[in-house]
Amino acid sequence: MEEFYPILMGCPLFSGIEEEHLSGLLRCLEARTVPIRKGQMLFSAGDRASVLGIVLEGALQLIREDYDGNRSMVSRITPAEVFGESYACAGMEVMPVSVVAEENCAVLLVDCRRIVTTCCNACSFHSQLVRNLLHLVAQKNLELNRKMQILSHRTTREKLLAYLRSESKRKGSRTFTIPYDRQGLADYLEVDRSGLSVEIGKLRKTGIIECEKSCFRLL
Repeated sequence: MEEFYPILMGCPLFSGIEEEHLSGLLRCLEARTVPIRKGQMLFSAGDRASVLGIVLEGALQLIREDYDGNRSMVSRITPAEVFGESYACAGMEVMPVSVVAEENCAVLLVDCRRIVTTCCNACSFHSQLVRNLLHLVAQKNLELNRKMQILSHRTTREKLLAYLRSESKRKGSRTFTIPYDRQGLADYLEVDRSGLSVEIGKLRKTGIIECEKSCFRLL
């Protein structure tokens, strides 16, 4: 576990907690590390929502699947990022999404109740963890609202431009890198990949954007 301490120190859940306290903290939380192979599901929609996870290495995707089997990517989770906390804190009986390994991963799992319930040792870091968890949940809600605004646009072109302009504003630059390849971006925007590629080509041709793989520039 010690080899992942630098990743955990960059995790917002452990913000304000000294590295020397990590070992005792993880024992108190009864945290466990789980390896996941590429393409393997960590959780399926319908599983009980009781734990949150932290990616230690690799990348995960949160996937929503509709009645007809069509998939859309809710988010992509990379090292030091947290997932599942909103569902666990809400006390949901089942997960509304599936969690799939985009590549070989290692994940730290923590029962959310171990964070919000003070242990018999009255560990000093519990109050900090609760504050951090509350901040994380609030941030995820803001991100969900941002995505809903993007997806409220009707056409692929409008969704794409809304997303790129939002990323540009968030990064504070007209040149920025997005965390998705073309398929991942299509999944995020809930559009067809070929149609997305066509629109990117049109925007490049008309001088609205420049792009190279995942790097974009708004002109």
